[in-house]
Amino acid sequence: MQQDNNLALPVGITLDRFIMRQQEAFPYATGELSQLLRDIALASKIINREINRAGLIDITGALGRENVQGESQQKLDVIANIRFIRALINGGQVVGILSEEDDEIIQTGNLNAKYVVAMDPLDGSSNIDVNVSIGTIFSIYRRVSPIGTPATKEDFLQGGRKQIAAGYILYGSSTIMVYTTGKGVNGFTYENSLGEYFLSHAEMQMPKDGKIYSVNEAYFDEFDNPIKEFIQEMRQEAGCMARYIGSLVGDFHRNLLKGGIYLYPPTRKAQNGKLRLFYECYPLAFVIEQAGGKATDGQKDILDIAPTEVHQRSMAYLGSDCLIDKLGNKIMEHHESVIKQLANI
Repeated sequence: MQQDNNLALPVGITLDRFIMRQQEAFPYATGELSQLLRDIALASKIINREINRAGLIDITGALGRENVQGESQQKLDVIANIRFIRALINGGQVVGILSEEDDEIIQTGNLNAKYVVAMDPLDGSSNIDVNVSIGTIFSIYRRVSPIGTPATKEDFLQGGRKQIAAGYILYGSSTIMVYTTGKGVNGFTYENSLGEYFLSHAEMQMPKDGKIYSVNEAYFDEFDNPIKEFIQEMRQEAGCMARYIGSLVGDFHRNLLKGGIYLYPPTRKAQNGKLRLFYECYPLAFVIEQAGGKATDGQKDILDIAPTEVHQRSMAYLGSDCLIDKLGNKIMEHHESVIKQLANI
């Protein structure tokens, strides 16, 4: 009797197995980073469960207080922060955590651990009330402080090029974890019934060009002229479209897959930009560069920005190669024009 191969199709490579295979490719790897990535994945599974219960239990809405960024904390912000901190403490591989929700570095007590983690536990959490995609962003560094001592600011103030791993989890129509260790970008989709992440997007590559621009156009009048000109040209180009949902991870993930550009220019209220350098700009810049895209603040690559404080903010332009170059040329031309005008005064 001929066997129907469709009756037992393979389910694919699990995240744990993929991490193990990656570790085997490095003869001196000792497993700590692999375990750390598993700890992040575990916490994300718990957050996924909590999000799926939103509306059934009282976990949506504002908590009634602000975080260190001056933003209203949502209940799910606090829940996600606690879940990730617990997972990283119990995993034992992290000595210090920098979170968007906490003013100071969180000391885990794991003094012999080799790594520190910067994270936005739940980006876009206000969107949970209306069932819009939200996400987690994380960045991992090897500590520079002596083993056996608490984490210090210097462990984080190393600069974006010193990241050894970074990624994000998108909680949407499905939950997907995307990360890089500097050897390309891979995405894993969560299978709820099995409780496992499976490799679904291998060796992700961002299209070199794109037709999507993501920006909060409500601030258009506050943008600098080169940004306005760029947006106006995108509006007029055939096939181009605006896509912005106010959830950084959701907008970023769509553009990574389809090609496009995400813009967060300075505004009157945020003249240095609004996005957080450590747990938004650096990790997403690492991911996008590994996928063949670019990330800039308008003057230099985001990964080359020298950090000065742990909760530092930055403007950010993340996108396809051609679009970032086009925007960069406009900014440069505007800068040169201003210099010429000043020289003629």
